[in-house]
Amino acid sequence: MKTKITELFGIEHPIIQGGMHHVGFAELAAAVSNAGGLGTITGLTQGTPEKLANEIARCKEMTDKPFAVNLTFLPSLTPPDYPGLIKEIIDAGVPVVETAGRNPAEYLPALKEAGIKVIHKCT
Repeated sequence: MKTKITELFGIEHPIIQGGMHHVGFAELAAAVSNAGGLGTITGLTQGTPEKLANEIARCKEMTDKPFAVNLTFLPSLTPPDYPGLIKEIIDAGVPVVETAGRNPAEYLPALKEAGIKVIHKCT
């Protein structure tokens, strides 16, 4: 099937797995991507930038297809290391980031400069 979505993301079917806390690991993302959709690793589920980098590497071992990383921007007194997470995403060459929660505007320039496609999910 050929659609604007499949062409934009380099996938076979216009199916995008959203980020899912507690289950958004490499196994699920790779399975969705290998089936022709766009799989997604949930960034905040990993806990730290280093663990996210490891999960991205594991996903790359399981698939050569495109996949995304989800970042949910939540108001917090002690926010996650968003700059560190974004650095790992960029350094790993992840082609797509799905954002959710607050407006991701402050992080968009770095992602776009790296050529990363950004999807913002409203839930």
